[in-house]
Amino acid sequence: MLLPPPSEQARWFNSEVQPHEASLRAYLQRLVPAWSDVDDVVQESYVRILQAQKRGKIDSPRGLLFAIARNAARDLFRRRSTRSETQLEEIERSDLDTEAISVAETVSRHQEEELLAEAIQSLPERCRIVLTLRKLDGLSQKEISTRLGIAEHTVEIHLLNGLRRCGEYFARR
Repeated sequence: MLLPPPSEQARWFNSEVQPHEASLRAYLQRLVPAWSDVDDVVQESYVRILQAQKRGKIDSPRGLLFAIARNAARDLFRRRSTRSETQLEEIERSDLDTEAISVAETVSRHQEEELLAEAIQSLPERCRIVLTLRKLDGLSQKEISTRLGIAEHTVEIHLLNGLRRCGEYFARR
């Protein structure tokens, strides 16, 4: 069976984008911690650059591909950070009646709390302090900034790094 000739877009992709995959993956490996995430970011980058190519001529496909990949990696990180933050907030808010919980659920909850404590203890000191002040003590980023004498943006970075590292800790366990 004969395959139809590749489309103009497929030829463009094969000659202008595909040759950069190895260097793109090496670049992303520094930004994205898990190999499976690198695959997701590469695929998302391909989709985005093909959409951009449909809209018009691209002068520097390699440069655009790397910029798209960086943004896709940031989007992935933001989605995961938001999800991790929500999960931590849910753990904090859980005020379940322990008498009504089965023994298995009680043991499981205790193990999850121990794992969370271990994850927090594994963080660098500044991340641990910021995460504890924000999530356990309920201070705002501005209050933490004032208390620690650092910029609010720095508080946000420590918080995001702490959440990301806790997520990685959970994934390893």
